[in-house]
Amino acid sequence: MALLSAGLPTPNLTRVKIRPHGCGNGALLDRFGVLVQALLALVAFSTLMLKRFKEPKEERRPWRIWFYDTSKQAIGALFIHFANIFLSDLTEEDPCSLYLMNFILDASLGMLLIWLGVKMVSWIVEWCKCTYLVFGEYGDPPQAAAWIGQCLLYLLIMIFEKTTIGLVLLIPGWTKLQEILLDYIPSPQLELVLVMLVVPFIVNALMFWVVDSLIMKKYKEKEKLEVSDVMEYPPALKDDEFQVLLCPTLDFDRSRSDVDLSASLLQSRSPSLRC
Repeated sequence: MALLSAGLPTPNLTRVKIRPHGCGNGALLDRFGVLVQALLALVAFSTLMLKRFKEPKEERRPWRIWFYDTSKQAIGALFIHFANIFLSDLTEEDPCSLYLMNFILDASLGMLLIWLGVKMVSWIVEWCKCTYLVFGEYGDPPQAAAWIGQCLLYLLIMIFEKTTIGLVLLIPGWTKLQEILLDYIPSPQLELVLVMLVVPFIVNALMFWVVDSLIMKKYKEKEKLEVSDVMEYPPALKDDEFQVLLCPTLDFDRSRSDVDLSASLLQSRSPSLRC
């Protein structure tokens, strides 16, 4: 037996990479994978709900406007999500690691591309004077046609972003990074939860918050301009009125009319008002 075993060729174990764990093909679309993805959609979209309630009351968007704004992100996120799943199942490698690589690039380089796309589209729309295609502007009352047009524009931006990321992934050298990220996770289901729920939730929460601020209507700037116009005082009365209000020794009879008060303020200029 020793002679027989000595004559048998022994495999070179140093050349064999043993990786007993990891997601198999189709793991992203099986029952457990779909459940994890549905949970991700729920918790990620709740971030936008939280953002709405964190807005000041005077700047808070009505529910219809909020839905129009956030639904654009939902459509774009669904497109990116299923594009990543499709790209991850194209090869025989671990789909979870491929999905994670796509997601990391979407959250870093992709975020920059989305920002550039939104700025470029906004500039073109303003140059063409297409008011209803300005992100966050839906008319008064809000028009569904404006929302549909903006959704199509945002989807074009996401297609541009995903195409660019796909070309970046063709650059050799990403395989080693995939091995470093996930090769030491013992359980394939734990790997799936990390890749499809934990990491995407943390990154998506940040991305949703930033992108929502980019594409929402800037109520704050508009309201500041309106308030400054309303609070503009006549130059002849500015100094006297503020001095009267700030001077504690000036006590006017409450029975005097507003006309008498205005006349006295006009006659008594700043040098005569002393506290």
